[in-house]
Amino acid sequence: MDKIKIKRALISVSDKTGIEEFAQILTSMGCEIISTGGTKKVLEEAGVEVIDISKVTGNPEAFGGRMNTISFQIESALLYDREKDADEAEKLNIKPIDMVICNLYPFGRVKEDGADLDTLVENIDIGGPTMLRAGAKNYKYVTVITDPYDYQKVEDELAENDDSISLDTRFYLMRKVYNHTADYDALIASTMDETAGELTPRFSFNQAQELRYGENSHQSAFFLREKNAKDSLYDMEVLHGKELSFNNIVDMYGAIESVRDLNKNGVAVIKHTNPCGLCEGPDQRKAFELAWAGDNVSAFGSVIAFNSALGLETVKFLNLDAENKMERKFVEVIIAPDFSEEALQYLYQHKNLRVVKFDPARLQPAVDVKILFNTALWQTVDNKLLDKVEFVTEKSGEVSEDLARFGLIAVRQLKSNAIVVVRKIGDYNQLLGMGCGQPNRVNSTQLALKKCYDNLGAEFNGSDDEKQKYFDKEMGITVLVSDAFFPFADNIDFCNEYGIKTILQPGGSMRDKSVTKRCDELGIAMAFTTVRHFKH
Repeated sequence: MDKIKIKRALISVSDKTGIEEFAQILTSMGCEIISTGGTKKVLEEAGVEVIDISKVTGNPEAFGGRMNTISFQIESALLYDREKDADEAEKLNIKPIDMVICNLYPFGRVKEDGADLDTLVENIDIGGPTMLRAGAKNYKYVTVITDPYDYQKVEDELAENDDSISLDTRFYLMRKVYNHTADYDALIASTMDETAGELTPRFSFNQAQELRYGENSHQSAFFLREKNAKDSLYDMEVLHGKELSFNNIVDMYGAIESVRDLNKNGVAVIKHTNPCGLCEGPDQRKAFELAWAGDNVSAFGSVIAFNSALGLETVKFLNLDAENKMERKFVEVIIAPDFSEEALQYLYQHKNLRVVKFDPARLQPAVDVKILFNTALWQTVDNKLLDKVEFVTEKSGEVSEDLARFGLIAVRQLKSNAIVVVRKIGDYNQLLGMGCGQPNRVNSTQLALKKCYDNLGAEFNGSDDEKQKYFDKEMGITVLVSDAFFPFADNIDFCNEYGIKTILQPGGSMRDKSVTKRCDELGIAMAFTTVRHFKH
């Protein structure tokens, strides 16, 4: 039974996209059409001859449409085995239905529209899933279509195979049906639990793209898109370069997150999901240079994201056309919401460089989920930067609102324990140094402060006698931001040693008073924000 001729079809659809044209094709090849209610009316208005389903079932539509397609006659016509049960079907006067075209009441759409419980319940389809599941179970003999996008595929096959559909296609369509009804029931179940105040999230993914390997070469990996999501990172446009790897995608997400909330011309240089360089300011090229200067060693092989359309002058900073290859800056991925044609042509000089078009403003997740050995951790996203900036020391610092915000965005992106040192250079906010992912905050603080000195040393052009004065001046205008409280005053001693004058931290330690006291003794201004930003 590889090929089944389509002689009789049942059509009942909520989404009527393309159904008139498809039904006309079926009737043109002599197929008998059975239909119901609104679908029947649409088909008849399109000139399609239709048999009312009540003539098949022997029963009228009842209860405001709640009873319509469910019947012994319909389900039998879909379910009976065309070989083993043929005699019994004939005795029962059951005529086979070879095709079912059905999509379900739009429960998801009315939910998105904010419908009340009664409206939601009325949009729970019963007859549709019954027909779909029955036809799909008997896929050896029945073609079942639930997705309008498959009309063309089926139409082409009918034309090529003398009005018949192959077993391979029927099996493909069967699988789509059960995935669709599973997702449909899952959405209803989770919505009803949500109405009752219970959390039972369900996730479904498709469009699985196999990656070359996972985090390491011995691991297999896939990139999947959440079904029915309005937007997804999966939808990015890869304009150029090698195939994206598992690690590329993870780093890209960190890069996009890092620039999403920055002001105009934000740039993030990402290594292992952490921003080693970050800057925002009026000129994109200058912001890129300052971001790169945050750690020009770690920037090698990095992933870079911009939150504004990328121009030629900016990408020229990479020196991709330099005769001396050592002068070229090697990066793995460049991401931006758009590119000028000149910028694209310049980037295309590097045949392996991945060039990706994705607007960070699209990234608006509501929840953060981690899968851990047959369990899941579910939380809302960390989208609250601070409650207030309240100085708790005798000395009050001067921290501009935009620099404080920039520093908190930076520290929020780093793996805990996280410390950033940020500064203002004219109209630019720059990440000068960072430390993160350490088992204790002292190590992170030391790493961040040392990196500041390394970067200041690289930019200093004066004599050795003036070097420390320059360090003291620049460190004096920075702000050190911590993702969580300082448990001991030793961090403050390190800050003082490197010339830090202003600290932002959430507070909340049982030793806040002793830490504050140490700041007072050293003349350091410290403010509490009351909002912690752990990232594990």
